Amino acid sequence: MMPLFWIVSRQLAEIAEQMATSKKVITREEWEKRLNDVKIRKEDMNKLVMNFLVTEGYVEVAEKFRMESGTQHIDLATITDRMAVKKAVQCGNVEDAIEKVNDLNPEILDTNPQIFFHLQQQRLIELIRNGKVEEALEFAQEELAPRGEENQSFLEELERTVSLLAFEDVSNCPVGELLDMSQRLKTASEVNAAILTSQSHEKDPKLPSLLKMLIWAQNQLDEKAAYPRINDLLNATLEDPAV
Repeated sequence: MMPLFWIVSRQLAEIAEQMATSKKVITREEWEKRLNDVKIRKEDMNKLVMNFLVTEGYVEVAEKFRMESGTQHIDLATITDRMAVKKAVQCGNVEDAIEKVNDLNPEILDTNPQIFFHLQQQRLIELIRNGKVEEALEFAQEELAPRGEENQSFLEELERTVSLLAFEDVSNCPVGELLDMSQRLKTASEVNAAILTSQSHEKDPKLPSLLKMLIWAQNQLDEKAAYPRINDLLNATLEDPAV
C-alpha cells in the first residue's frame, strides 16, 4: 500500500504539468507503466514505516519490524516512557503525567510554559469533572491565576475553564467540550510532541503528511486529466478513470 502512495504522490504533480489544457484520458496500462518507472528504495520505505511506529509509540510492533527489516536500532525505553506519559494524560492522571515528564527531562516543562499551563489546565478540568469544586477553585487561584496575569491567552483559557463551574448541566455549557475525551487527547498529543522534540525526533509522523500530499496532487491532476485514481486510501486501490 505505502509504496503505491509514495510513487503516486511523487508523480502526480509532474504529470499534471505535462498534460494539455484539455483533459486527457490516461489508461490503467499507461498509468501503471508510469508508476513502475519510479524506483523507491526498500530502505526508504522501511524508514517511513519505522518513523510512524516510533512517533505513534507502537513499541512491540516497532521492535518486531526492526528485527524483520534490519532497520536501525531504536531505544525502546524512551518510547515506553513517552507512552506512559501520554496514557496518564489520556486517563486524567495529570499529576502522574507531570512527574513522569520531569523524570524524563525536567527541561521539557521548564522551557515550554504553554505545555505546562495546558497540563495544569487539564488538572483543573479533572477536578471539576470529579465535582471537587473547592479544590478546583483553590487550584485555579494558586496555580493558574498567576500565569494568567503574565499571559493574556492563558487568562482567557483559565476563564473558559472556570466557567464550567457555573453550570450544573455541562451539556448546556458553551465550553462543555473541555470535559470531552478529545480535550485529554489534545493535551496528551501536545505533551507527546514536546517529548519527541526534546529527544531530537520529529514530532509528527511523515506518513500522514505523505497522504495529504497525495490527495492534494490528485486534486490538482483532476483538473487536467482522467486517470486511475486512489479513492480508497485504506486499501490503496486504483480505480479506472471515469470517461
